[in-house]
Amino acid sequence: MTTEIWVDSLLRELAPQVVARLVRRYGDFDSCEDAVQEALLAAAQQWPVDGVPDNPKGWLVTVAFRRLIEMMRSDVARRRREETAARLELREPSEPEGPGAEDDSLILLLLCCHPSLTPPSQVALTLRAVGGLTTAEIARAFLVPESTIGQRISRAKQRIRTEGAAFRLPSPPELPDRIAGVLEVLYLIFNEGYTATSGTDLVRVDLTAEAIRLTRQLQTVLPDDGEVAGLLALMLLADARRPARTRPDGALVPLAEQDRSRWDRQAIDEGIALVTRTLPEGPVGPYQLQAAIAAVHAEAARAEETDWPQILGLYDLLNTLAPGPMVRLNRIVAVAMVHGADEGLRQLAEAETDDALAGHHRVDAVRAHLLEMVGDREEACEAYLTAARRTLSIPEQRYLESRAAALGPGLSEQE
Repeated sequence: MTTEIWVDSLLRELAPQVVARLVRRYGDFDSCEDAVQEALLAAAQQWPVDGVPDNPKGWLVTVAFRRLIEMMRSDVARRRREETAARLELREPSEPEGPGAEDDSLILLLLCCHPSLTPPSQVALTLRAVGGLTTAEIARAFLVPESTIGQRISRAKQRIRTEGAAFRLPSPPELPDRIAGVLEVLYLIFNEGYTATSGTDLVRVDLTAEAIRLTRQLQTVLPDDGEVAGLLALMLLADARRPARTRPDGALVPLAEQDRSRWDRQAIDEGIALVTRTLPEGPVGPYQLQAAIAAVHAEAARAEETDWPQILGLYDLLNTLAPGPMVRLNRIVAVAMVHGADEGLRQLAEAETDDALAGHHRVDAVRAHLLEMVGDREEACEAYLTAARRTLSIPEQRYLESRAAALGPGLSEQE
């Protein structure tokens, strides 16, 4: 591992702790987060050259504190922050950190995922304040202009300030719903990285890795929460397939055709162990069920050995517990594998009446696959091409077009 990579990893680990330290002591999340971002940038420039200080967290806290003081005293910030500046104790924080650091990281996650914020704002703020990513890095990951991400972060911090959200754990009755919101944000980050919704890359490893890292951090704070463990297991089991999901040219390889010897066995073993431990211990949640489905796929040495009846049973449970359009669509695939493609097509026709699925490229892709299974090559080709037109992901588009081309000479050129 190069010095730059090691420093980057260390900074991502320390970022939420430093933000939490300043916010807990001085309040004003907006100013504290900005100050920490500048400290992180300074460290990224200096540490690879000068070496990592003996107390890297203390160095960041001190630099961020000094920058915070400068911001409080500046002409630009004075009007907005004069009340906070008047209350600010102008004494540098001391180390070592107290025993509440892990709780502070959880509080920071909850603050970034405040229910008053929109999901895109929650994601952007979480990646910046908790993940330590710069605005430019987040923009590159989501393929949007840096100004767009900057506006989302700015609006999110303004909203938190307007709501008067305090840096504290929610009350016990509120906590489960707030944790559920955090898990949803982490899931959104992972999914965008695992199958990018647009662009030339199928996977954005920076996002999947960050989602796994943050979920590990959350699981350390909440080791007995079954859904936190379930989400971590789901991420590990899905990410374990990454080496086999694309060909050298970036083309997508579907699950049934992947070289399973290339799957990350260590990640699979860890994911299965988490599922095995948490499922029997308490109420089952949707992330645990999705992880269990992924574990069944991971346990099959060959695609032909997949236990589809077990997967269908798990999808039945998931569809009852947390129904949704993608759950319904994935369950239809399992139905087709257990009861035949004709039954799958019948249920797919019913599902298309759902507005959330109407016109979605994955509906066309599933239809194409099922039509191919029943031998209707011409209709399957048309469905593959329709799906290809509707997706914004270049690797998915190329894969769907290749499936259409493989069905026979001339068919894919009819469109």
